[in-house]
Amino acid sequence: FQSLFNLLEFRRLVLNFNPPANAQDLPRNQKEHRNLPFMRELRYLFALLVGSKRKYVDPSRAVEILKDAFKSNDSQQQDVSEFTHKLLDWLEDAFQIKAEEERDGEKPKNPMVELFYGRFLAVGVLEGKKFENTEMFGQYPLQVNGFKDLHECLEAAMIEGEIESLHSENSAKSGQEHWFTELPPVLTFELSRFEFNQALGRPEKIHNKLEFPPILYLDRYMHKNREITRIKRDEIKRLKEYLTVLQQRLERYLSYGSGPKRFPLVDVLQYALEFASSKPVCTSPVDDLGASAPASGTMPAQTPPSTIDQQGPSSSDVPSTSPVQRSVIHKPFTQSRIPPDLPMHPAPRHITEEELSVLEGCLHRWRTEVENDTRDLQESISRIHRTIELMYSDKTMVQVPYRLHAVLVHEGQANAGHYWAYIYDHHQNRWMKYNDISVTKSTWEELERDSFGGYRNASAYCLMYINDKEQYLIQEEFNKETGQILVGMDTLPSDLRDYVKEDNKRFEKELEEWDAELAQKAQQEKLLSQIPRAPAPSPAPVQAGEPEYLEQPSRTDISKHLKEDSVQAINKALAEQEDRGPEAIMDTKVCTTVMSVVQKENTKTCVLYRLKCMSRAIKLEYTRLLKLAQEDPPPECDYRLRHAIVYFIQNQAPKKIIERTLLEQFGDHNLSFDERCRNIMKVAQAKLEMIKPDEVNMEEYERWHQDYRHFRETTMFLMVGLEFFQKKSKWSYRSLEEHGSYVEAGGYWMLYLILLFLHFSYMEALLYLIYAYQNNKELLSKGPYRGHDEELISHYRRESSLQEKLTDFLPKLLDCSTEIKGFNDPPKLPSYSTHELCERYARIMLSLSRTPADGR
Repeated sequence: FQSLFNLLEFRRLVLNFNPPANAQDLPRNQKEHRNLPFMRELRYLFALLVGSKRKYVDPSRAVEILKDAFKSNDSQQQDVSEFTHKLLDWLEDAFQIKAEEERDGEKPKNPMVELFYGRFLAVGVLEGKKFENTEMFGQYPLQVNGFKDLHECLEAAMIEGEIESLHSENSAKSGQEHWFTELPPVLTFELSRFEFNQALGRPEKIHNKLEFPPILYLDRYMHKNREITRIKRDEIKRLKEYLTVLQQRLERYLSYGSGPKRFPLVDVLQYALEFASSKPVCTSPVDDLGASAPASGTMPAQTPPSTIDQQGPSSSDVPSTSPVQRSVIHKPFTQSRIPPDLPMHPAPRHITEEELSVLEGCLHRWRTEVENDTRDLQESISRIHRTIELMYSDKTMVQVPYRLHAVLVHEGQANAGHYWAYIYDHHQNRWMKYNDISVTKSTWEELERDSFGGYRNASAYCLMYINDKEQYLIQEEFNKETGQILVGMDTLPSDLRDYVKEDNKRFEKELEEWDAELAQKAQQEKLLSQIPRAPAPSPAPVQAGEPEYLEQPSRTDISKHLKEDSVQAINKALAEQEDRGPEAIMDTKVCTTVMSVVQKENTKTCVLYRLKCMSRAIKLEYTRLLKLAQEDPPPECDYRLRHAIVYFIQNQAPKKIIERTLLEQFGDHNLSFDERCRNIMKVAQAKLEMIKPDEVNMEEYERWHQDYRHFRETTMFLMVGLEFFQKKSKWSYRSLEEHGSYVEAGGYWMLYLILLFLHFSYMEALLYLIYAYQNNKELLSKGPYRGHDEELISHYRRESSLQEKLTDFLPKLLDCSTEIKGFNDPPKLPSYSTHELCERYARIMLSLSRTPADGR
């Protein structure tokens, strides 16, 4: 709605829509029965967006009418593209009814069709026969998979099959081209980011990156430019074929060799030159080591090279002032050092000065030739890329500019997710982000990050461009007499102006009632505080530093994601039209008691309605959480972290514990400022107040929530420990060998510092994993679903312990005063929201699933 509302011409059409005169009678058909009421509610909605004093307005009345068009299960999230299609269809039908009434013998003009619909010419060959068809289009669909930018998508959509047959007389191939003959002022592209996975039997979202420009020139797709476009396409095709040949040639230079391992040819020549220039040796390296071997009895006469490499030089190579032979000390990191009298690199046995001179000259010349060839190929490839990019930049091909007006974004997977929009403010020249009731300033950089895809699960699924030359689309209205710009209420017709004024009066009255209610509540609390009351059982205190799983100081101050889930369940319950009986959780006695608690209401019917709505909302929320608890998700998607109820269901918590937790969720005073949600909140609070101590064991209730806090704490210990382990495991002992020259230069102290760094790094990972293991073991003793996979934690705890002990050896060998800090107090855990915890946990578990089975 917001992307269309911020299109000023569309806004004017909706606000100034007058129902047909015959609409006052009974509707003649189904279209009039649904479309005219929808237009009435849409006018009210747009009018409130223009002049309401509220922070946000509720679109549910207009959306409820649209919902009738969808017959699928309410629990499934509808595709937004389908929703937009239906919206534009209904708008077209509504304006068509009005246009037919006002026509004077001419064909009626539908403003919705003129604003959103264009035409293209399909020219092609089918089984050797040429054809031409003109078709109308609204939202233009584009495939995303396999393309890097919007122009590539459009090129693929405009050409189908073998188009060579269009330019030859005797070809029997089939294919067609699409050419725009008439573009709409508002051009909408649907980006197909969903595909059905045949192997898994379910739809999947395509997260590939797709770039799109803020200004899109469509000249190359116009029918009037078809001849020059075909010439340019043929030239681009020829350039891409030549580009492929050049890239293959360059690849042969950059990946030289015939085996599985390939190297740049210039490096190969350099290595050969270094080998030839090395100091010649006269003996075999094996014979040289054998000659310096100790006497018999110490080492076998013939030792395999692999054994020699591991054992290193014997003690006889080291001069000693003592007549007593020293015992060999095992030094795992130093005793394989190359003796100083041996060369660092292999060298030729025999080479003459003449041979070396010829070889050096050839290798230098060849290396220079290869460098020049590589540079020429890279420059040619860059020139061709630049030529292709500028192919359509001449003046004749930049006459049809379309400016990006709105980007609709989806974050999540194919079956669920969250939607928001970026809309360009053409008067302030900046991007705005519309995310539910939040409207904030944004930038093109943020839009790129969230919309292009490839960065995370968020990507654009719909792009709305407007003709940059049609300024009436975004132009403000002016007063015909004064010439001043009309803003706010002045832009509304008289009937809508009165409607908004009445709504603003109701809002002011609601504020007054709200202030009075708060004052009355404060007075009642003050009076109640003066009455002595029996002490209620206090909940178990939360230890300092222990993260509260609802992310607030008290359990009733629910987090953002729980608020959204609760409000969504309430809205679904309120939207159901059928008359339902009281649910099991609310019997007749409960109804009577709650009505006595909710003293503000004057009618029994209103309270009963709220009771049914709250009962239905709780049932919907419980059904959703039960479904999550019964699923078998992958390790990276642990639904227990999302909600305590999932944890309770999987561990067979008592029904009363689950019911009270749900009531606390819906009874939170910060649930929502929406009037309907506040009414449900009051009913839930009343239900909580009437629960007797003997109905719910509060000690057991607190134990269950304490166990859930303990589970989340264990998860954080595990997650942080694994993150430290993966970060530090990149420093392998193999990397020490690869950087042996640096160790040689720095001596023992360089090696000492590196290993000391590794030692304390693995200690940090080990510390978190030890506490994760201990806490998890305690949880699993109460039930198999209370904690995490014990084998996983044990494996990485052992790995960290092994690495820590290995890196601890050398510091102790070099510095006997080194001490290891004991694990006395648990490390302090950072504070994570539920969303952050789930996201980081999923990331670390996904990275583990990509490692080999041994975990290294």
